[in-house]
Parts: sequence; structure tokens; C-alpha cells
Amino acid sequence: MQTVYWLVLFVVLLIIEILTMGLTTIWFAGGALVAFVSGVLGFGLVVQIAVFLIVSIILLVLTRPLAVKYFNQERQKTNAESLIGEHALVTEDIDTLQAKGRVEVRGQEWSAKTDEPDGKIAHDQIVVVEGIQGVKLIVREKKEEA
Repeated sequence: MQTVYWLVLFVVLLIIEILTMGLTTIWFAGGALVAFVSGVLGFGLVVQIAVFLIVSIILLVLTRPLAVKYFNQERQKTNAESLIGEHALVTEDIDTLQAKGRVEVRGQEWSAKTDEPDGKIAHDQIVVVEGIQGVKLIVREKKEEA
């Protein structure tokens, strides 16, 4: 009778994975399935729990990095993350040491700083957004192309 619980757990974890598509419970669903099979083969509860834990951890450690690498490749950048790589116009001199500076990108004004602790960029320069730290854009001067 206790083997049925593993099957129920497997189905519940599979449903959660299907609903979320987050690659979070699939590893434990695999562990529950193998624990169910070990119960059907007549192994005791302690062995079933050990099999569940071992298989789940092995699946998580060995296959998750591959799954993350190959799934969700077409994920769209959203919100502020999509600004990385965009060009911006410096609207207020950037002085990272003084924590001053503003840029305009896509019609929105943002606080900005450089990656260097004493970085400075003059007003009306074109910069490239390299990252986001808190509510500030990390920018660098756009290099002139020859």
C-alpha cells in the first residue's frame, strides 16, 4: 500500500512541473518513480526513501546543468535587462566617485555610473549600457569606429 504514495507523489510532482515549467520538481519526480519501482519489487520503506533521495540528488546534480543550458534558450529579455547593450545619451555629467550622473535611453532617464570607481563621462556623450546595479545603469563610453 505504501508504494502507492510514491506513485501519487510522482504524479503530483509531474503536474507541478508541467504547470510551472521551471525545471524544479522533475528531478524529484524521477526519484519518486524509482522509489515506486523499488517498492513494487518488495524493498522496505527505508530502502525506498534512500532510493528516492539518492536518485533525486543524482538527477539534480548531473542533468540540471544540461537542461538549463539547452532549455529556455529563446527567453526574451524583459524590463531593465533588455537595456544592456543599448546606446544612451548622457544628460548629466557622470561622476562615479560623487555618485552623480544621468543618461537617457529609449526615452527614459536613468541614474548612471561607470564600472571604474573614479570614472567620469561628460554631458552629451554617447555611452553603451553594460549592466545594471540596483537602480543605476553601468555604462561605458562608446568607442569611435574607424
